[in-house]
Amino acid sequence: MNLTSHDIIRKPVITEKSMAAMAEKTYTFIVHMSANKVQIKKAVEEVFGVKVEDVKTMRVIGKTKRVGVHVGKRADFKKAVVKLAADSKNIEFFEGMQ
Repeated sequence: MNLTSHDIIRKPVITEKSMAAMAEKTYTFIVHMSANKVQIKKAVEEVFGVKVEDVKTMRVIGKTKRVGVHVGKRADFKKAVVKLAADSKNIEFFEGMQ
């Protein structure tokens, strides 16, 4: 399967913890399950025009939920925490949210 940069980066994670980490130039994204660290680094650099120093990934297993007798499961997803280089510019996409 051939993934483009926009396929790899699904959406940003917007939580209190991820917003606080932005002060240290660390951004969190939900990424494609089959994407590896090298692909994620290349995609972030290409889409946002920044310089990536480090990528940490984790697979998150979806929680089991039930409503009455019906049992379902949230989708599994992969999360990437991307640290930008010290000389890199910030990602403007997040600027208005803090």
